[in-house]
Amino acid sequence: MNQNIQHYKCYINGEWLDSSTRDSIKVENPANLEVFATVTACSKEDVQYALESSEKAQLAWQLTPAHQRALYLFAIADKLKEERDHFAKLLVLEQGKTFPEAQGEVDGTIQYLTYNAEAARRIQGSMFPSENKNEHLAIYKVPYGVTVGLCAFNFPLALIGRKVGPALVTGNTMIIKPHELTPVTASEFCRLVHEVGVPKGVVNMVVTQNAEAASLLVESPITKLVSLTGSTRAGRGIYKAVAHNVTALTLELGGKAPFIVCDDADIEKAVEAAAISRYANCGQVCICNEMVMVDEKIADEFTDKLIKRVKEIKVGDPFDSSVNMGPGVSSLGMERIDGLVKKNIEQGAELVLGGKRPDGAMFEKGNWYEPTILTNVKNDHVTMQEEIFGPVLPIMKVSGFEEALALTNAREEGLSAYLYTNNYKRHMTAIDQMQVGTIFINRGIVGYIQGYHSGHKTSGIGGEDGIYGIEGFLQKRTVYLDYND
Repeated sequence: MNQNIQHYKCYINGEWLDSSTRDSIKVENPANLEVFATVTACSKEDVQYALESSEKAQLAWQLTPAHQRALYLFAIADKLKEERDHFAKLLVLEQGKTFPEAQGEVDGTIQYLTYNAEAARRIQGSMFPSENKNEHLAIYKVPYGVTVGLCAFNFPLALIGRKVGPALVTGNTMIIKPHELTPVTASEFCRLVHEVGVPKGVVNMVVTQNAEAASLLVESPITKLVSLTGSTRAGRGIYKAVAHNVTALTLELGGKAPFIVCDDADIEKAVEAAAISRYANCGQVCICNEMVMVDEKIADEFTDKLIKRVKEIKVGDPFDSSVNMGPGVSSLGMERIDGLVKKNIEQGAELVLGGKRPDGAMFEKGNWYEPTILTNVKNDHVTMQEEIFGPVLPIMKVSGFEEALALTNAREEGLSAYLYTNNYKRHMTAIDQMQVGTIFINRGIVGYIQGYHSGHKTSGIGGEDGIYGIEGFLQKRTVYLDYND
């Protein structure tokens, strides 16, 4: 094996282990497709061991006072601060985002951990008046037990913090399963878990491409809650898989966020937000601007300015400070995106920017695609109907806000939407009627930790972040206590 290729083992019950099968998964740098690491490919037996060790550790962890559990999260966050650039470099290597974006992801992970740690003393139950003398009625909030965190490839580290933070502070144990394309930062995160002395089995990590092993994680009766960030297709599969055990679920699934620009919008502000909200992280953000619906009265002006702004995006080496967009994670993903663009052109859309691999020697290998804009797009076109999850933006003219709202609500998914208008009646109508989990009104892409990230309809159930995200890792236990003689 190339000595420059580092091997990462799975982390189970406080130990670094290779699978008994000795199988491994190669991890490629999406910028040049060079293998820079391998990780242990866990077997079904390895997953079973992780489940059993998590179950064995859970009660003692639950009985540990919450503020003591929080101290471990604070300690991990402190370690991340010390190694910020190290983790950012790993994120660039395995995921392809620019170095500043990677640093931001590390900072976000620290925030997820510290916010949830700070909530340790604010886990609250309730007491209500009893209808009898010498009797108490109380509702306690208790952990589910063994939880599983299934993480997507677009934010390999932040999604771990987003799940591990609330899971651990509320007394659950968690098995992390990172995406097989981006497992390196997950392994390094577990190194920090180990270094700060988190008890054995409280956090485990398995990586696998074995269908039986992956299925066991969610089908096992040991698993009491599954938290998934992934595609709608994956969510539907897991929904079926957990049915037998009636396992609790938190699903953050696919989205197709419309970016609605009304005739009274601040066009300059909308253009800037539309560009950033589409091409951040090479378009691989679940709440990204997936399609523009612009009022026909301002469509030409808006589109011309947006094209000019997107032309300023520099694609290249994600470690170059002047670069704004790196490669996509997956070769198959980029091939799919190119296919969508070609299909949409066949349907009558006009390619006005991009639509291909960038020119130049450095782009001959890797998952590269130019920032792309399509116009003359209709609602039944493929780029309007399918989640793109890449640097391609279709623009469709609409007759006004009412049409855009109707088209948005007619969709099966409902994760997020953007609305640019200065008409407060439209603001309120959107708040009252738009069937999505998050609405950005005159605001570009953002996600505050104290907010709540959730989808409506097929975009998921439950959610993450803030006090409601913490609630998602707690179930209620009602107690009637009679203390009569």
